[in-house]
Amino acid sequence: MASDLVVREVEIGPGGCTGWHYHRVPLIAVVKSGTLTRILRDGTVEVHHTGTSFVEPAGRRHVHLGRNLGTEPVVLCVTAALAEGDLFALPAVAPPGTTPCACHADAVSSGSVNRAANQTSRRISPRTR
Repeated sequence: MASDLVVREVEIGPGGCTGWHYHRVPLIAVVKSGTLTRILRDGTVEVHHTGTSFVEPAGRRHVHLGRNLGTEPVVLCVTAALAEGDLFALPAVAPPGTTPCACHADAVSSGSVNRAANQTSRRISPRTR
């Protein structure tokens, strides 16, 4: 199946989070504003400030959680190669030894990710058929 480069802007309000999730494809994120705190599967904490970027690897073994612990919205510009209809992120349970996300407790049961985050997306490369 052909894929396009998709750009999504994600906004996470103060106190909000993404819920535990993973991605089927690698993605690149740029922090346009705010400070994002990511908690990785092994409990490692990574803090990303405005103007920084990071790569999120693909696969279930790269489950993570994004949180906005600040007082201003976090705005991310996220890019990934996705086929039409593919989900940007898949919900996951909190890994053993980590804390479930209190601000997003129903993400897995409802099948949604990023309910606390506003998202817009657009495809930036045309698909040829």
